[in-house]
Amino acid sequence: MKRFVEGEDRRQATLLPDCLDDYVAPDNPVRIIEAFVDELDLAALGFAGVVPEVTGRPAYHPATLLKIYVYGYLNRIQSSRRLERETQRNLELMWLTGRLMPDFKTIADFRRDNGPAIRAACAQFVVLCRQLNLFTRAVVAIDGSKFKAVNNRDKNFTVAKVAKRIEQVEASIARYLAALDRADRQDNDVAEAKTARLKEKIEGLRRQMQALREMGQQVEAAPDQQISLTDPDARSMATSGKGTGIVGYNVQMAVEAEHHLIVAHEVTNVGNDRTQLLAMGRQAQDVMACEELIALADRGYFNGDEVLACEGTGVLPCVPKTLTSGNTKRGLFTGQDFIYDAEHDHYTCPAGQHLTKGKVRSDRRDNIDHYRNLTACSACALKPRCTPDKHKRVKRWQHEDVLDRMQDRLERMPEAMTIRRQTVEHPFGTIKAWMGSTHFLMKTLEKVKTEMSLHVLAYNLKRMINILGVGPLLKALAA
Repeated sequence: MKRFVEGEDRRQATLLPDCLDDYVAPDNPVRIIEAFVDELDLAALGFAGVVPEVTGRPAYHPATLLKIYVYGYLNRIQSSRRLERETQRNLELMWLTGRLMPDFKTIADFRRDNGPAIRAACAQFVVLCRQLNLFTRAVVAIDGSKFKAVNNRDKNFTVAKVAKRIEQVEASIARYLAALDRADRQDNDVAEAKTARLKEKIEGLRRQMQALREMGQQVEAAPDQQISLTDPDARSMATSGKGTGIVGYNVQMAVEAEHHLIVAHEVTNVGNDRTQLLAMGRQAQDVMACEELIALADRGYFNGDEVLACEGTGVLPCVPKTLTSGNTKRGLFTGQDFIYDAEHDHYTCPAGQHLTKGKVRSDRRDNIDHYRNLTACSACALKPRCTPDKHKRVKRWQHEDVLDRMQDRLERMPEAMTIRRQTVEHPFGTIKAWMGSTHFLMKTLEKVKTEMSLHVLAYNLKRMINILGVGPLLKALAA
């Protein structure tokens, strides 16, 4: 084939074999994996098998298996069977492992049995980022995203789902009974065969009804009234689209705003974010080693108790208030139209009148104060636009000053929500793209945490390579 670039004859023998290192360029990211894992104290991190057994068949060193997994997750290969095939044909993996080729069971068992140690290795990489002075800006964006579990929706049961399925089965039984009645009025061979089939279907539906009733009893006895059969820790969670809920996990992340590195993450099976603000903020603060940390989050994290718990910890939350009032649609004034004066402890209404704090009833046990002006409301011309009640009452939480200070921080940072969106949503999108249209491969919460840590480690590794480059990062690891 003249005038084309020609390859070598694969049957041509060479006097000296090629060196495997020649096939891996100096700036190949696989060299970062080698340097990072070799610098880890695997025994201190808790990896099993660091000290070999005296007897028995020699085992693979944990460093070798950890390198395989880090390489796999960095290159979108999470399956142990696929990793086994890659060790047999991938030159980079051959270089990384010294041509060791563990079988898929050995690879899978390593991930299953070393969950806490793998999570510690992920945290160690974040410590390395801090040592390289990459966390100079004490701002993080916090968000959560739903990831699908192995569990199918049909294998997940809640009280509402069981009731709906029982209703569907009852409707099917009624439909088949009506068809059976019509078949009984016919006198031919086809009708007899149809009758037999309908009776089998009805009997099957009755067995299904009995199973659903038993499942309903188990669901009601469960602590959170929910049961998943395939992955017992997975939970049904609502997503943004109507009717698009999934059975999975809620992954929380805190991403620093300068280099977009994931500084803290957590996997929960709670379907909302309202109780995660303080926990994620404190984790990020500890990792970044800063006295004060600004935590940006969306409205899903707005919770007065969580914001109050952040007081005095150094975590400064910036979360927009959740506006739940329907007064705007009804053409009435909203809470934002009533201005609070902290010095005089009163509200000023749109009519310019002052609403003062009413007396607290002796039988009241809540922490809500009520502000009103009975005299002004009676003769106010704006009353039809204010309230359908006899008098307007403005409720104020006794710790509302905490929320006011948070709102003041938000107003001083008009770009806060833009920074949050640009910072934390990219890691979620990237990791989900790496996973593909699939679910977590492991079951139960603890094992899913391990799998997520490998995703986070791969993401941070990729970010560091993009920020510093392979050469400078290798020098930093050596130092």
